[in-house]
This record gives sequence, structure tokens and C-alpha cells, in this order.
Amino acid sequence: MKIAIKIFLTSLIFGAFAIESQAQDWPNLNRYREENKAIMETRHNDPNDAQKNWVVFMGNSITQNWASMDPDFFTENNYIGRGISGQTTPQMLIRFRQDVIQLNPKAVVILAGTNDIAGNTGPSSIEMIMNNIMSMAELAQANNIKVVLCSLIPANRYSWAPNVQPADTIIELNKRIEAYARTKQMVYVDFYTPLVDNEKGLSSAYGKDGVHPTIEGYKVIEPLVIKGIEQAISR
Repeated sequence: MKIAIKIFLTSLIFGAFAIESQAQDWPNLNRYREENKAIMETRHNDPNDAQKNWVVFMGNSITQNWASMDPDFFTENNYIGRGISGQTTPQMLIRFRQDVIQLNPKAVVILAGTNDIAGNTGPSSIEMIMNNIMSMAELAQANNIKVVLCSLIPANRYSWAPNVQPADTIIELNKRIEAYARTKQMVYVDFYTPLVDNEKGLSSAYGKDGVHPTIEGYKVIEPLVIKGIEQAISR
């Protein structure tokens, strides 16, 4: 009995330590630390690496799912997925130097903001979201990385935040992102229009939960982002 109690108490201590460690790593800098290290070591030993147009995709679960559901799309095009489920733009901004700049890509694709609207890390205004997106874009430009800004995916509900009505906020944020991209001569890629239904949500043909695209949805936007990346790199 005493042994069982000791094991139980030990598991509680280690569990609490794991939770505390995760809370301290708020931007989840550890998520891709080892993968980033491996990429940089491989490149150092590859004389042909400079000829490759490496592109990092920065985002949340939509980007993370993209890389896991269609890995060939990423590997065949020299794309690097750096999405983390549930993340908001302030978290992405903190890890931007580690997960984008230090990898020295030709371009970065930024797809972010929907979790801010959902309130995942607290209330966020459109201005707050735009400030973070602009900061990421400016950091990229300062390091000679081309920028591709993407519209948010349409959504008219969040299952984890049922009191939030995101549809009109997403539309307004997309307008702001597009206007900023135009002002700064960055590439803007519209994922919203081909995926939206007649209720300002994600079409059931391209997504099952109202937020995340299925493979069919990703296949719709893949040629759009390829074109956007090519435009950005050629500028």
C-alpha cells in the first residue's frame, strides 16, 4: 500500500513539473528546436543548399495539419512547416527568430490570427493581431526573407469558443492584411474566397469542423500559395 501511495505521489510531482514546464515555455520554443538544429547542420554540410528555395510556413494548427496531411507537398517543394496547434500571433512572434529567421529561408508564408479571434491567449483586437503580423513581416524583411501574407481561412464558429462569432472579424482582418501587403509591396494570397460558403464559413466540401481544411481544402489552396511564393521570390 505504501509503495502504491509513493508511486502515485511521484506521478503527481512529475505531472505538475511537466505542466509547469509547459506553462513556462509559453511560445513553445521547444517544439521545433531539435528539427531546426538538424536542418541547419544538414545545410552546413550540403554545398547545393544555397541553390534551393527553402520556404518556411509559420502558423497554427491549420499549418501544422497541412504539413502532416500532405507531407509530399512540403518535401517536394523545399517547404518547412512550422505550425503549432492553438497558437496565437504573439506566440508566433516570440518564436519567429528561432523557427524562421535562423533557418535562413528564401521566403516565409504567414497564416495566422484565427486563434487570436477565438481568444486562445486572451482578448485580442484586430489592431493587436495586425501589429504582431506586421512585426513578423518586418523581421523577415530585415533579414532578406521574402514575405507571403495569407488571408485567414473562413470560419463562422469555433467549437472550443462557442460564444465567439468570428465571421465578420475574419473578413475585416483579411482586408487589413491585404491592404498592408499592398502598401508594403508584399504578396497577399487569398485563401478565403475559394473556401468560403454562403454563410461566411468554411465550406463543408473543404472542411469538416468549420475551421480546419481537409486534404481537399489544402489541394485547393496549394497552387495559390505556390504562385504567391514564386511571385515573392522573383521580386
